[in-house]
Amino acid sequence: MAGWETRDIPAQDGRRFIITGANSGLGAATATAVAAAGGEVTLACRNVAKAQSVADRIGAPAKVAELDLSDLASVRAFADTVDGADVLINNAGVMGIPHGRTVDGFEMQMGTNHLGHFALTALLLPKISERIVSLSSIAHRMAQPYADDLNWEKRTYNRRIAYGDSKFANLLFGLELASRLEAVGSSTRSSIAHPGYSSTPLMGRSETWFDHVMRLGNVLHVGQSPERGALPVLFAATSPDARNGVYYGPRGLGEFLGTPDEASMRKAAGDQALRDRLWAESERLTGIDFPVSE
Repeated sequence: MAGWETRDIPAQDGRRFIITGANSGLGAATATAVAAAGGEVTLACRNVAKAQSVADRIGAPAKVAELDLSDLASVRAFADTVDGADVLINNAGVMGIPHGRTVDGFEMQMGTNHLGHFALTALLLPKISERIVSLSSIAHRMAQPYADDLNWEKRTYNRRIAYGDSKFANLLFGLELASRLEAVGSSTRSSIAHPGYSSTPLMGRSETWFDHVMRLGNVLHVGQSPERGALPVLFAATSPDARNGVYYGPRGLGEFLGTPDEASMRKAAGDQALRDRLWAESERLTGIDFPVSE
């Protein structure tokens, strides 16, 4: 996959994609590239006005649907409208925000980034014919793997650790989903990807001094563009060489920049007991039973 670029995306004619959070940043870049290759894209977003602006730029292959991952009722309502798709890309997320709770009482970063996507994937899996791609982050290395305290009820809130926890949960979930799909002989694949350091609107919303640093980095183009950051996601979602249970990220120094390659992950990602606890706790909190069948 050395040097893989958007020009290497195979023809996607007739394939249907659902991309969460595609109203800006990585999601918008992903949707634009998929549509340019012939795919049909559903921009599943909380901010439908911003999503419509992206869809208008893309043109006929794009449509908008309302989805608020911080509200399980919205997740269920959206899932009920889906009749099928080839690929689900779990892209949406919030990062480094002050302490808050979702409609259902979850810590906002874990609730939006992981639990909302866990519920969405559980409800849509029978309707997805080929692939699920979950977005993690280099920040998963900051996580404190407390699978029994996803909701930050026992710990003093730390926004950086909470973000890392949610991204580690995305990684563990994508890996465990892949394992369970393989165990039942399903042809559906689960891959995980991260964008490295990408300059997107996700940066600079922590309401701390660090926002100024991140915004300055964006102005100075320290990070790569959303279009470059989306490459690992696009590889996982479109390439015939993308494999079940593999984590993709940029191949450059520190996995910050560059074209897609297999990414590194912390050792705890292979802890089966931790994966099982995360899955069980995610089922308990969302109230959604998530068996994986062929």
